[in-house]
Amino acid sequence: MRPFVLAALAAAVFPAALHPNVALAWGGTAHAVIDRAAIEAIPDDGPVFLRKQVDYIAGSASLPDGWRGDSEPFSKIEEDPNHGWFKEQFAFLKPIPRSRYAFVIALYKHYEAIKDKDPLTAQRTNVRWTGTLPYAAMESYERLIACMRQIRALRAEGKATAFAEQHCAFQVIRLGHYIGDGAQPLHDSVNSDGWRGDNPKGYTRDRTIHGRFESEFVDGMALTTGDIAPRIGTAGHREGDMFDAVLAYLDEAASHMEQVYVLEKRDRFANFKDKDVRELVYARTAKGAAMLRDMICRAWAESAMKPAPLKPSPLDPANPAYDPETGSAPAQVGA
Repeated sequence: MRPFVLAALAAAVFPAALHPNVALAWGGTAHAVIDRAAIEAIPDDGPVFLRKQVDYIAGSASLPDGWRGDSEPFSKIEEDPNHGWFKEQFAFLKPIPRSRYAFVIALYKHYEAIKDKDPLTAQRTNVRWTGTLPYAAMESYERLIACMRQIRALRAEGKATAFAEQHCAFQVIRLGHYIGDGAQPLHDSVNSDGWRGDNPKGYTRDRTIHGRFESEFVDGMALTTGDIAPRIGTAGHREGDMFDAVLAYLDEAASHMEQVYVLEKRDRFANFKDKDVRELVYARTAKGAAMLRDMICRAWAESAMKPAPLKPSPLDPANPAYDPETGSAPAQVGA
């Protein structure tokens, strides 16, 4: 199926009008551009089988936003937080737990501690208004490793890999969406949908800033893969702890949050030829594509390593890192 047909189908299935309270990061255009650029930037020693899946991946880039509708409450309550990382809300929490559930428990404990003396802050000290984006990204990343490991095993046995390759492509869709969201500065701050709190510089409090920047402007400027491909560079993140790398990536994106508000004051993103806004879009989407490409390639490298069983098991209370509140040991640095 041609890419533009896939994109049109995705738009028909997941129109923003069906989810008026959902900020659909980057809209369909930039998510698809980020995914396609990342796949095209995979080097020849990487998982090149994904090139055959590029139309499916790019055409389905906005799929996770369709899991956030009010009409699917079980899916929504699990999925909504995966698209944001509102770091001001958990500045009290250092270091960031290496477990989604330990993070949620820490938030609730803080909520209990402040709910009476600071009810306004407590109102947003919960998993929905802090976000879980790095956990969603890492979960998709590790599922990608597992599925790539299956491809290697099938190849070694001389068996067909078509289905396993499709499974990997689906995990790339998930990973690409979260990494794409993280590249958008408004997904990394409490100021996601209009400025909150003290506002001495007079930034807009209009919630539509989110969509006007990432969807209306991006569509108006007609962003393409060719616009950002030269900016992606060679593959990186070949070593080091990936969770720490994701956190650093989100912190860097968040540092551009105020820039979005500064540029919005000019003309509400109505001038699609504004060079500064265009440059910000190019820079942020290129960062997203580079990070996604790096994680895909790193997953491929990790899949070549035979997994060693952990003893004691993460579920064994004898494990030194065992957390009785979650019932498991969290991921270890560098693991």
